[in-house]
Amino acid sequence: MALHTDEPHPHVHVIVKAMSEQGERLHFRKATLRHWRSQFARRLREVGVEANATERAVRGECRSALKDGIYRASLRGDSSFVRTQADAVAVAMFASGGVPLDQAKSAFLETRSAVRRAWQLLSNRLLSEGDRKLAAEVVDFVSGLAPPLTAREKIALSLQEVARASQRQDRDR
Repeated sequence: MALHTDEPHPHVHVIVKAMSEQGERLHFRKATLRHWRSQFARRLREVGVEANATERAVRGECRSALKDGIYRASLRGDSSFVRTQADAVAVAMFASGGVPLDQAKSAFLETRSAVRRAWQLLSNRLLSEGDRKLAAEVVDFVSGLAPPLTAREKIALSLQEVARASQRQDRDR
């Protein structure tokens, strides 16, 4: 376990060794890991530690974590994986004249729609219980959610921004 208190939201990372005592690889489903995470937070609350296990989608985040090696290489500007992705998106943008469509987009939109519905139900319930302030905060949170973007869309937007910055520099010369 690692406790991070150096950020605005203190949090803990827990690593589960996926190996049995006999040395066999254990295979966990994502649903099992989510359940463990939820139970861990519940047990912490039972002993007086404020904790939750909110999924990224519920918080309005739609990013996937990169594998550690790719992440660290990208921080150094040395990731062949990221470079290959950017090249592929640039080619697709050149061919189509815009941001390329992504098959994952429909799943993102479905998830976002389900999350919005759940938050709306919560807001309605808070209103029915007379908690107008918290209901309004929920509505504000939902209205402030950034649009869900796929990795390809984020790369395309980043490439567009780099191109605009380059054009501005050329004009300023």
